[in-house]
Amino acid sequence: MTKIDLITGFLGAGKTTFLKKYAKYLINKGEKICVLENDFGAINVDMVLLNEIAGDNCNLEMIVGGDGAEAHKRRLKTKLIAMGMSGYDRVIIEPSGIFDPDELFDTLYEEPLDRWYEMNNIICILDAETEDNISKASRYMLMSEAVSAGKIIISKINDENTYKKGKIVDLLNKTIEEFACNRKIDEKDIIAKAWDNLRDKDFDLIARAGYRKAEYVKRAFENADAYQTLFYFDFDMPINELEKAVKMIFGDQKCGNVLRIKGFIDTGGIKKTEINATRTKLMIGESETERAVLIVIGEALNKDRLKKYIGEPSI
Repeated sequence: MTKIDLITGFLGAGKTTFLKKYAKYLINKGEKICVLENDFGAINVDMVLLNEIAGDNCNLEMIVGGDGAEAHKRRLKTKLIAMGMSGYDRVIIEPSGIFDPDELFDTLYEEPLDRWYEMNNIICILDAETEDNISKASRYMLMSEAVSAGKIIISKINDENTYKKGKIVDLLNKTIEEFACNRKIDEKDIIAKAWDNLRDKDFDLIARAGYRKAEYVKRAFENADAYQTLFYFDFDMPINELEKAVKMIFGDQKCGNVLRIKGFIDTGGIKKTEINATRTKLMIGESETERAVLIVIGEALNKDRLKKYIGEPSI
């Protein structure tokens, strides 16, 4: 049977960055894998970032959402059926930061998937800079992903902030208690190490992480209501103005609760400029992609206020 690994984590936690490292480790071990990008939004920018790992032993597939949970679940099942005879040793699923792991369990229990696939690992990526004042809907989503994980891997950790491991354990357990879940997170469940220092022995441990079936009361937080995704196609802006606009958006509460800004921008150069920004981190680089698109993800987004900084959204 083909193993299924699910990589969860909140918006901007670093799932795609980790996935590239994990996939390279598995490929070097001789596994034939497929990475399935399973996004909440209508367009998947992260697929572009994964092109460097595609090859004979690594295929990339994608499904998109944006029109309801049931349609999203049907697409996931259809895609897995289509991939069922491809001879993969492992399928790694990277959803957006908005995903209930129980949706995948439910799908894998259905025929014919129950004959072809087995749940192997759930790996949760958690940002070391995660704030403790996120909304209740976000706390619930964070809790539901973390309590199912065999291992929780801390991103953006370094020598200066390794002390935050204990703080993160406290934050998770406080959130778990809030939603009356029966699991308790221990430090042994967490890997807190700079990712450049991860070695094969670390990935050996991660590849055997397993998963947990925690019990908690399901809450009526609908993704479409709690989160919004705005798209700006063919977006162009000089890079200095772009940096300024992004910082001002995160600093302007009237824009709504902006969680992440990412995409590929035409800044006037030969290559597109890649941007990936959260409230605590702004990364800018170059990309080979042809299409320019900017994506803003958040809660209660104010389109009129955002227009002041980046114009009218396409969707």
